[in-house]
Amino acid sequence: MKFSLLPRSWSREKRSAVAISMAAAAMVLFLWALGTILSWMPDPIGPAAEQFAKGTLLTVQLTIVAGLIGILIGLFAALGKLSRFPPVRWLVGFYIWVIRGTPLLVQISFVFFAVPELLPIQLSDFNSGIAALAINVGAYNAEAIRAGILAIHKGQAEAARSLGLGPLQTFLYVVFPQSFRVALPSLVNNFVSLLKDTSLVTLIGVVELMTATNRVKAETYQPVPSLITAAVIYLALTTILTQVSNALERQMDVQNHH
Repeated sequence: MKFSLLPRSWSREKRSAVAISMAAAAMVLFLWALGTILSWMPDPIGPAAEQFAKGTLLTVQLTIVAGLIGILIGLFAALGKLSRFPPVRWLVGFYIWVIRGTPLLVQISFVFFAVPELLPIQLSDFNSGIAALAINVGAYNAEAIRAGILAIHKGQAEAARSLGLGPLQTFLYVVFPQSFRVALPSLVNNFVSLLKDTSLVTLIGVVELMTATNRVKAETYQPVPSLITAAVIYLALTTILTQVSNALERQMDVQNHH
């Protein structure tokens, strides 16, 4: 027997939309109240509440920005992998092979330390972190989106073209919406993994949650409360993201059946 805080008389679509709004509001409220809540904790957490709060906010910013860019990279990479032109397929395949076959820590180090040596650009630690995270998650998103596109029967695209839709319109209005729904569970898993992977940018000095935790740990010589606090914050963030994703999946499932 399932328990729901929302009225059973509401349609599934309405409940999904409200659930998404509630989860988003919970995330905003959590970020807003985190510093105050932690300030009530005993030493060493209370005095370091602001550090944890700022680190958590930066973690969420990294996740959202890199995640959105990663979806765009994944979409174009998926289309490239399905391209009729062999050089494009080879290039995209090489990108996915390299990214999925090397540690994210190495990729972050390469973007921050090696790219300025090879190219006339200088990225800040924050922008380097976003670039590395987006490139990494983009490779995984590419495979998820490609699988979603391949799951759509070719007959649907042929039917759309027979109705006068061009290739771009067929993709945008027929193929992509359905393929995105198929790929959504994998994309959500990648997004949640990305949230946890942001802890690796501590290597290049980005003051996200894990960097803040390490600083508090070094200043107080009390690793247990610092690490437990970080773990609880990560768990809260991933739980809220999972609720958003579950509601979004239900919403898209409802729309698919209209």
